[in-house]
Amino acid sequence: MQAILSNIIISVNDKLYVKNPETSDLGKKIIEHSIVLINEIGFENFTFKKLGEKINSNESSIYRYFESKHKLMLYLSSWYWGWIEYKLVFATSNVSDPMEKLKKAITIVTEKVEDDTATLHINESILNKIIIQEFTKTLLTKEVDEENKEGFFIVYKRIINRIIEIIVETNPNYTFAKSLASSIVEGALHQHFLKEHLTTITNCTETCSVTDFYIDLAEKTLR
Repeated sequence: MQAILSNIIISVNDKLYVKNPETSDLGKKIIEHSIVLINEIGFENFTFKKLGEKINSNESSIYRYFESKHKLMLYLSSWYWGWIEYKLVFATSNVSDPMEKLKKAITIVTEKVEDDTATLHINESILNKIIIQEFTKTLLTKEVDEENKEGFFIVYKRIINRIIEIIVETNPNYTFAKSLASSIVEGALHQHFLKEHLTTITNCTETCSVTDFYIDLAEKTLR
């Protein structure tokens, strides 16, 4: 799968950028170092000025690619979910048993992420930490309805819809397939956050993973 993924270009909504960062060395540098910097100082403290200083480039050059740091965050989120979607599709494509397929899908969207060396300018492990910390904030805005109409969350929703289809396949009589699927994807981010920061209110640990919890929940729910 690694070899196949290395030949795939993750498609991102072109309304999220002014110039596609994948088309130039500077653009890729902006993506690479924005991930590192956001992880280091947090999205609230992140600015294009600080990023420019980090990559030895003018702040104005970053604006040639992204009109705001919010759009940059949406871009990073969309890229991340696109990468997850490719992994999910490959992991489940040749699995005939619905429950086994669901387990594989749950594993992809809940497991600890390791860096994919096929994408040299993007460290998925660090990006995953950012998604855990920041993704929900991209949804909880006054502009969410308009941004949804623009298709900014389409890949995220597509992943959930894929899981919905597998849940229905697993148990056609289960009434809450949509809520279960969205709870798995969104809830996994929250459980990883709790595991890292508020350990007394989650059962997820190094020996009992977030994936273990959601597979157990799905199996018992869909019996």
